[in-house]
Amino acid sequence: MNSYLNESVTILKGIGDETAELLAEMKIVTLHDLLEYFPYRYEDYRLRDLTEVQHDEKVTVEGKVHSEPSLVYYGRKKSKLTVRILVGSYLIKAVFFNQPYLKNKIVMNETITVTGKWDAHRQTISANEAQMGPNTKQNDFEPVYSLKGKLTTKGMRKFISLAFQQYGSYIHEILPDYFLTKYRLLGRQDAVKAMHFPRNQEDVKQARRRFVYEEFLLFQLKMQGLRKFEREHSPGINQNYDMSKLEPFIESLPFPLTNAQKRVVNEILKDMRSPFRMNRLLQGDVGSGKTVVAAIALYSSVTAGFQGALMVPTEILAEQHAESLKRLLEPFAVKCELLTSSVKGKRRKEILQELAAGNVEILIGTHALIQDEVTFKKLGLVITDEQHRFGVEQRKILREKGENPDVLFMTATPIPRTLAITVFGEMDVSIIDEMPAGRKTIETYWAKPEMLERVLAFVEKELAKGHQAYVICPLIEESEKLDVQNAIDVHTALTHYYQGRYKAGLMHGRLSSDEKDAVMKAFSANEVQILVSTTVVEVGVNVPNATMMVIYDAERFGLSQLHQLRGRVGRGSDQSYCVLLANPKSEVGQERMKIMTETNDGFVLSEKDLELRGPGDFFGRKQSGLPEFKVADMVHDYRALETARNDASILIQSEEFWNAPDYRYLRSCLEESGVLTGEKLD
Repeated sequence: MNSYLNESVTILKGIGDETAELLAEMKIVTLHDLLEYFPYRYEDYRLRDLTEVQHDEKVTVEGKVHSEPSLVYYGRKKSKLTVRILVGSYLIKAVFFNQPYLKNKIVMNETITVTGKWDAHRQTISANEAQMGPNTKQNDFEPVYSLKGKLTTKGMRKFISLAFQQYGSYIHEILPDYFLTKYRLLGRQDAVKAMHFPRNQEDVKQARRRFVYEEFLLFQLKMQGLRKFEREHSPGINQNYDMSKLEPFIESLPFPLTNAQKRVVNEILKDMRSPFRMNRLLQGDVGSGKTVVAAIALYSSVTAGFQGALMVPTEILAEQHAESLKRLLEPFAVKCELLTSSVKGKRRKEILQELAAGNVEILIGTHALIQDEVTFKKLGLVITDEQHRFGVEQRKILREKGENPDVLFMTATPIPRTLAITVFGEMDVSIIDEMPAGRKTIETYWAKPEMLERVLAFVEKELAKGHQAYVICPLIEESEKLDVQNAIDVHTALTHYYQGRYKAGLMHGRLSSDEKDAVMKAFSANEVQILVSTTVVEVGVNVPNATMMVIYDAERFGLSQLHQLRGRVGRGSDQSYCVLLANPKSEVGQERMKIMTETNDGFVLSEKDLELRGPGDFFGRKQSGLPEFKVADMVHDYRALETARNDASILIQSEEFWNAPDYRYLRSCLEESGVLTGEKLD
């Protein structure tokens, strides 16, 4: 950055201490900050033909006053001024609220320019601005800034204009000519000018294109740089697994691997053999066969003379994983053990001794695995399932149980590709995007609340076949009381409805983990046929006998959450069903229900969810990890994000990037961010 641009904004005429304080609250301290404080929208004052204007669109028109203005007062200090204007061949009405002083300014047959929202049905403009005479706006396009306190748009434009006139020539280019030519991008100085002083929509579009690419490229360079630094500074274990043992194990699996599973297994095995530490995210939709992939990875580590660990968020899930891994691996003389807080006393002591001696080769458990007393002899591979449920610290402690073990994170939450390459940019991402053959699609229906009787009769038909059902009530964050009451009411109603025929269990947030486990175990053992739950039924809980899912007030959930819930059924060989009880008022809510009934593909749903809700809502506002961009939008500009990621990946690997003068500004951005010294990114 040029040192002139590091000067304080107070160097500009008109910015005193008070204004400087307000600007500082907006994170504008230097000239550089001011010049890169971009408008969040633009007012369009171009005169347009009303035949081209959409209903509810903002528009500026110029015409002749065709009637005397009529002024009506209502309420305290509230008024409505109406006047007819002839615009071309249109006779329209302009309505001004709470601007009574205009009555004396508007003159019959004189020209007037009006800006406001166009109501195509009533042929009316709800006007917020009027100018007597023809349109004299200096620019058709005027920037609008987000401001604080006494700052005005006019004042802000003046400061930026001054800064640009006096110091604009010091804005230097940071992108090499190669990229500017390849993508036909504006130079940096021209782009800053076009963001603040555009002549038209096209200027804004081109300036935006430039900054979207620049922001994404810098962000991806940091991510890829961090990845390169971590790889080079954390030598991994070269795991020379035994292919002659691995092949018969893969052939012994109950189902042949899908092509997607084969691809993912190859990516993981290649990482394990490399001298670098694996840092890979494995995404696979519910039921896509991630556990089998985990089993192959764990077994390959054992054949290379190492131990493996699998950490999952809940006890019941740990038990299920332990059961399936023992079934697959024990015939190959691999010793697997389960460690949770329920394993106590003598048994616990034995497992820990065997583990430290290296006799337990694979340990499956909850966060009990990261306690101090747990010592591995030679840990080679760490797998965490539903990794977003564990904090970064917890994952780190498990990793430190060995000498730079390979790390595999697994998740059944289909994260859209756009977000995966942004949030998990420093990881390699593998995706299982294919379902095992013969798996039946879950039939999904959307029912209005008044159809509840029919839905319950449908549930009863499934229960009569010996199957089970989940009934989910939404989690209302504001009121835990209301939330519990909601589930209790539903549970009471269903207990009454199915009395003497089927038993309903209840799960909610106020139960202790032992009570939750007890309810879940009773459901798994079919002692309870209907499980009413407020909390999202634990991810990964496997009850193959459950074929029915009913979700109350389904419009309260996002698409990805609905898909996760739906994935609790359809785990056996029988046809499964999901009924969404919902009466959404908004178009987005209705669209969500429609999409759910049309597709079972979690990745398609997650992309749609991202479009409908935006990235902040996708991960939940409480979770950080999403970068803030000034101009770029991860959802709408995802193609530019992909391009920037590929470019960054090539640059980071090339000698030229680290040495050639063309790239010095990009390198300096990396140095400023602390990536090259291993300091953590913001």
